[in-house]
Amino acid sequence: MASSSSSSLPAAWAAAVRAGAVAPALQAAVWACLAMSAMLVAEAAWMGLASLAAAAARRLRGYGYRWEPMAAPPDVEAPAPAPAEFPMVLVQIPMYNEKEVYKLSIGAACALTWPPDRIIIQVLDDSTDPFVKELVELECKEWASKKINIKYEVRNNRKGYKAGALRKGMEHTYAQLCDFVAIFDADFEPESDFLLKTIPYLLHNPKIALVQTRWEMFLTWPLPGDFAVNYNVCLMTRIQKMSLDYHFKVEQESGSFMHAFFGFNGTAGVWRVSAINQSGGWKDRTTVEDMDLAVRASLKGWEFLYVGDIRVKSELPSTFQAYRHQQHRWTCGAANLFRKMAWEIITNKEVSMWKKHHLLYSFFFVRRAIAPILTFLFYCIVIPLSAMVPEVTIPVWGLVYIPTAITIMNAIRNPGSVHLMPFWILFENVMAMHRMRAALSGLLETARANDWVVTEKVGDQVKDELDVPLLEPLKPTECAERIYIPELLLALYLLICASYDFVLGNHKYYIYIYLQAVAFTVMGFGFVGTRTPCS
Repeated sequence: MASSSSSSLPAAWAAAVRAGAVAPALQAAVWACLAMSAMLVAEAAWMGLASLAAAAARRLRGYGYRWEPMAAPPDVEAPAPAPAEFPMVLVQIPMYNEKEVYKLSIGAACALTWPPDRIIIQVLDDSTDPFVKELVELECKEWASKKINIKYEVRNNRKGYKAGALRKGMEHTYAQLCDFVAIFDADFEPESDFLLKTIPYLLHNPKIALVQTRWEMFLTWPLPGDFAVNYNVCLMTRIQKMSLDYHFKVEQESGSFMHAFFGFNGTAGVWRVSAINQSGGWKDRTTVEDMDLAVRASLKGWEFLYVGDIRVKSELPSTFQAYRHQQHRWTCGAANLFRKMAWEIITNKEVSMWKKHHLLYSFFFVRRAIAPILTFLFYCIVIPLSAMVPEVTIPVWGLVYIPTAITIMNAIRNPGSVHLMPFWILFENVMAMHRMRAALSGLLETARANDWVVTEKVGDQVKDELDVPLLEPLKPTECAERIYIPELLLALYLLICASYDFVLGNHKYYIYIYLQAVAFTVMGFGFVGTRTPCS
């Protein structure tokens, strides 16, 4: 009896600690997460309704801004405008060791339909590889020999990275003589009529500072039609396309329609040069120089227009490591910009309270801070842990209804990808850990807050090599670099929680938790994308 009594003491003590300390703390975390979930679903619903209203309004009256063609349609006999009627346009192409894609963007920019004496192509080459620099320079010289006004500009350092290159490019005398500047990353291919479609919005609406167009994923190998994309290379790129479609169809469309705010995507957009100058030019204080400039221009009272009907071919990151670097830069940079500009937004006297509220609450706080933190904490930590603490209850509306509502709102704008929704949910939950760490790094301005890693490109190199791997096999020493310890540790944690719930628990969360454990394991070992460990 004494032995039985003594053995039950630790169990009783553990139960008391769980009920008296762990359960209240965890229940408080549950309610905090539910409050954040309510904020997130309300924001998603508001943006979804606004984007649907924008789509309906566009069918009735276009984008609500004046637009007139720069030249008569081909089938109409009318004299074309004189070159002097066309504004001076600068096309900037910043690049860094872009061996795989440099020809695509330069060739597409040089093929833009515009009077040759009213356009300047400026290639801003920050490459550190001498061989790549020589290739890019030779490509520029070849186009120059065809009477294209193209400038090859280099710097003796990479200070400020992309922002520094763009700022330096605008310092040239010929650049300041231009009225508008179109910006394309090295993997973007605008159609030849891109300027003819975008410049009229800026020309006839003097309050517009930016015309942002939509990305269309880049041709990786021949597919039916001549506007193929690389989203079908692997499951990861298909999931990325779902997220980007939602971003453009909902976030950008709603922000433009409500005249609230939406961020410049860093490429495939046209800026008014005077708006850039008035807003303080390009700054390199964060890794999201595009968002930084857009916020400052918005606070000066400038308007932005998103034109989703104009699409520019681009490339999605097809390796997991490249995607992680890209997401860290975007998430960390946005959080860091929030830290730096929050007070400036609050004290601004030039814009309405509505726009300041939208910037601070909707754009930054909910979407850039709450979203990644909530997704990881609630779905990957709190819910699994609550399976081991029977005293904790999660209301069905927070556990089922809100996540279902958010998923449905995403599916409505991505009807062709409904079958991928389960994979999208699991993938986004895993990436939430990476994004949360990036967001906290930006908010706290840690040493990694300004890390800049250029997104790896695959480009056109695989078009004629369909029988070989997309990328070269990794060296043995690189295999370990594709193993992500935090993801694997969390997979172990989830496995323990799911197994406890399956054997001893009564919440019945184990099916979801087991699936999430598998997702963390797969991604922890790097088995996503086109390049996997030792492939």
